[in-house]
Amino acid sequence: MPNLPDFDTDVLTESDAKLEKPPLYKVLLHNDDFTTMEFVVFVLSHVFMRSDVEAFTIMLKVHNEGVGVAGVYSYEVANMKAEKAMNLARAHEYPFLCTVEEE
Repeated sequence: MPNLPDFDTDVLTESDAKLEKPPLYKVLLHNDDFTTMEFVVFVLSHVFMRSDVEAFTIMLKVHNEGVGVAGVYSYEVANMKAEKAMNLARAHEYPFLCTVEEE
């Protein structure tokens, strides 16, 4: 009779591990006296993929209240979008500021 390999007879059961959703982060736009309203709308439309109406509404909030939320994303995406917006602002010589904050 040939030698048969030993097989485990243990049965794996489904674990009760629950996955938590990763924390989300807000990208905040800050008002300044030099960045134009048109540029802020442009950034909101092209970097944060906001519609024209949403971009205009957020821009007015930034202008009137000093800060506005451009979007809520995972940490990596929020940082990437904030950096992209600030690099675009630097290229146009605006002192535009975007920060990332946990929601």
